[in-house]
Amino acid sequence: MAHQRRKWVGLLLATLIVVTCFCPPFSGWLRLPDSIETVVGSSVVVQAGGPSRLVPDARSAIEVRSGTAGTWQVNGTQTGPARMRLEVFGIPVRQMRVDVLPDWKVIPGGQSIGVRLRSKGIMIVGYNLIHTGNREISPGEQANIKVGDRIVEIDGHPVSTVEEAAQRIRQAGEANRDLDVTLIRQRQSFHVKVHPVYDNDQRTYRIGLYIRDSAAGVGTLTFYDPVNHVYGALGHVITDVDTGQPIEVGEGQVLNSSITSIDKGQNGQPGEKRGQMVDEHHVLGDVKENSSFGIFGHMVHPPDHGLYNQPIPVAPADQVHPGPAKILTVIEGQKVEAFNIEVVSVMKQRYPAIKSMVLKVTDPGLLAKTGGIVQGMSGSPILQDGRLIGAVTHVFINDPTQGYGVFAEWMMREATGNEAQDTVSAA
Repeated sequence: MAHQRRKWVGLLLATLIVVTCFCPPFSGWLRLPDSIETVVGSSVVVQAGGPSRLVPDARSAIEVRSGTAGTWQVNGTQTGPARMRLEVFGIPVRQMRVDVLPDWKVIPGGQSIGVRLRSKGIMIVGYNLIHTGNREISPGEQANIKVGDRIVEIDGHPVSTVEEAAQRIRQAGEANRDLDVTLIRQRQSFHVKVHPVYDNDQRTYRIGLYIRDSAAGVGTLTFYDPVNHVYGALGHVITDVDTGQPIEVGEGQVLNSSITSIDKGQNGQPGEKRGQMVDEHHVLGDVKENSSFGIFGHMVHPPDHGLYNQPIPVAPADQVHPGPAKILTVIEGQKVEAFNIEVVSVMKQRYPAIKSMVLKVTDPGLLAKTGGIVQGMSGSPILQDGRLIGAVTHVFINDPTQGYGVFAEWMMREATGNEAQDTVSAA
């Protein structure tokens, strides 16, 4: 009899638990996100429901006010992280993180820009066999110098150009002595000894390495901050064409550029914008950083041929949603145009990563001229609900009408000094 009673009590408790889990208030609490974002001076509404309340931690960067029908208004009072807890009948049930972002306002770009970079040190991009009479050798390869390494010093002297390196190599060769070469490999510094040999074909001393000190190309400006005079562009890292390694910036310049032609994208074959730099003596700004999220620096002379001349808000990452949007980009000359796209899906990213959303080009005019997303379109700003939500970054190889975008928040964090980590090669 007692066994039968325990059985019925157990079934009753199990039924009660299942019913409770599926009742609207409890299921609503389970669906609450682990973290939310808001902007300082603004608020976000949280639907808690039932006999519950949200309580911020002491000395928090937020204020919480009760609303109607089980809603709570979370106000950002100062920038920074905060925490609040969900209480039911005064009992803590779960914790939530709130990130209060600065009230970023930027001018969206879309202009075609030229970028010139000089690397921090000399990049090793290949080996070269030197003819020395009856044999062919590469002293650099024999010294365990690898493709992708960077030479930063020779004999204790910093080197930043190919000409400086060639001069140091020639001097050591004429003195018949070893070079003390300081290298950077995967952020680690080390020294090697290399003995230059005389190249009978070139009639000079060499160490058997192909080296490069600069790179140049055309991309798209994403935004310009008129208050802090900083900008973000490209939405992806610039890599060396031979090694695929990210270029460590020594110095760089941003210039005006003009689109001269477009190779239309097809399935299996991405298209490309072709452009050239314009008025190369008129420098728009510098390049301070080349990261997974684009290039960043200060801009003294922002390009004046955009569609916007007043700042618009930057959307927090968790407020970007599927639906209609627009991109700003140039497909002819220097004329910035707005084109319709669809944000197909949005990734929930707790930490910065470069593939934040999937995009689909829906604008008939853009599809007719480019086939969709093409190389050189990276950095084109994405606008939704009157806010900057991101930038175009990659194209799908097998479907040029679709591609990826990165959240504008991640680019703003990078531009303003916050960390953001991730790496992939760009389209």
